Amino acid sequence: MSKPVQAVKASMSNPKAWVVIGLTVAGIVILAETHRRRRKGKRRANAIREDFGAFVEKFELLPFPQPPPPALKQPLAGLSFAIKDIFDVKGYVAGFGSSGWAETHEAAGKTAVVVTALLKNGAKCVGKTVMDELAFGMTGENTEYGTPVNPKMPSHIPGGSSSGSAVAVAAELVDFALGTDTTGCVRIPASFCGILGYRPSHGAVSTVGVLPNSPSLDTVGWFARDPSIFCRVGHVLLQLKTIEPRRTRRILFANDLFQLSKVPVPKFKYIVTQTVEKLSGYQPPKHINFGQHIASSVPSLKGFREQSTNHQNGISALKALSSAMLSLQRCEFKTNYEDWVDSVKLRFRPHTTACVQTAISTSTENIKTLYKIRSEMRAALHDLLKEDGILVIPTIADPPLALNMKKRSFAEFYDRALTLLSISSLSGCCQATIPLGNHDDFPISISFIAFHGADKFLLDTVSDMYSSLQEQASIVSSSLPLPDTNGDMDASELLKEKGNAAYKGRQWNKAVNYYSEAIKLNETNATYYCNRAAAYLELGCFRQAEEDCSRAISLDKKNVKAYLRRGAARESLLCYKEALQDFKHALVLEPQNKYASTAEKRLRKLLS
Repeated sequence: MSKPVQAVKASMSNPKAWVVIGLTVAGIVILAETHRRRRKGKRRANAIREDFGAFVEKFELLPFPQPPPPALKQPLAGLSFAIKDIFDVKGYVAGFGSSGWAETHEAAGKTAVVVTALLKNGAKCVGKTVMDELAFGMTGENTEYGTPVNPKMPSHIPGGSSSGSAVAVAAELVDFALGTDTTGCVRIPASFCGILGYRPSHGAVSTVGVLPNSPSLDTVGWFARDPSIFCRVGHVLLQLKTIEPRRTRRILFANDLFQLSKVPVPKFKYIVTQTVEKLSGYQPPKHINFGQHIASSVPSLKGFREQSTNHQNGISALKALSSAMLSLQRCEFKTNYEDWVDSVKLRFRPHTTACVQTAISTSTENIKTLYKIRSEMRAALHDLLKEDGILVIPTIADPPLALNMKKRSFAEFYDRALTLLSISSLSGCCQATIPLGNHDDFPISISFIAFHGADKFLLDTVSDMYSSLQEQASIVSSSLPLPDTNGDMDASELLKEKGNAAYKGRQWNKAVNYYSEAIKLNETNATYYCNRAAAYLELGCFRQAEEDCSRAISLDKKNVKAYLRRGAARESLLCYKEALQDFKHALVLEPQNKYASTAEKRLRKLLS
């Protein structure tokens, strides 16, 4: 036996040699895996640079041939579109935003009705886009396929669940894109990416060949940058008539809902008012308290409402509405997917896991009540809007959240968002999201809502108003000038007393006017601001009430009423943490204050 072989045999009998060999092999495996992941990461990075990470899969579905003359040119000829990974395409698996779903389902035998309709009308489909897993979520994040990059704010979320479709349009990769909207899945990404988005009347666009999340809430929506393309796509999908008699339009501005927005209310009011004044066929905007209308018109919400003080009734009703919407979504998801979830035992990302587990454990006993709420909501909106009304609301209250924020609290963000989004979802009414440029460097938008079935009326309104809205948005100032003062103390006290008398007589608008005149004469009196805040609270003008109380506190650090009223305003604005701090301040100043004590306990429980 040769010496080299003897040396090898000797070394193999040594345990230390095996350790060295094991470590060497492990090192090689680790290096190979690291290299593979780097290659995969580079491919993903290159893909993101090319398409902003919007696509799950790219392919081409060519449009149907153009009919010979004298047939008219196809309305969508020459346009490209993408579809959310929730639509069936023959020969492809609709992935539902989850590899686990894709692996447990077969390729579709037919293409979704809406996709076929677009192909028949001349458009070309170029691929499927990223979405939130199982259509649960409003951030647009997907850890498995990657989060699409918001072209307007790359370091922030694109919004979801139809995130990839919105990004593909905003990044000018396609002319338009399809998404689905259940609880805001088109409206949120449209707003965050600064493009047009549409949620049609429930049932107006076919959902055949579309994976359901909650059939009573699901709609097929779309995105576009150009208002002409936006409306042309709508005419195709909704099969609308090309001519409809011109109607006068009533614009209803939901004051209480704009209080939830982080954008100054005067900015929105100015843009809408100036636009309406420049156009013919529009009545001057009417300002309403939408929450109070719902509180009085949807009695079945009673079981979902929390205890609240009188001035919170409107917002309380809308919070109850969002709670009912989520309950309905969970009940129907459970009906559709409980067996699949139990059989596959898949692991989802934490947010999806929480949504799925909550849905599967939901009781369906109150499903009839939820359907009744849906019917009452539709009737309430029709009663308010009738045949000629357009409800104007903020699409979403907050700017896009930053990506990868650690220990962030979604509670307030979700509550404020769902309060606004539940209106169309539960009523089934149609809603258009319209970009209005930027505020503090983030995209902002408003939404127009028309009654169920009024899609042609709403699309015509968007087409009519769009250019004027953009013009006014580009020139409007984000703040209004403060009133002048002349320091007349005696007159200001008299005005304050008149304001107090009007307040006691429940004439709150008149009280606000008196207190405002008193403030013009004396800007350094904390009581005037605090009293006006009380009147604003009764009117549902929570943002103004918060601002007045903050001013009062800056003038008088020991003003207990200002802390209490600001706390009430912030709670109504769903800013629970800030409200809790205000009630704590009030308790420090007045430890026996029962209102502050009760509010503090309520908010602690809510935040926990």
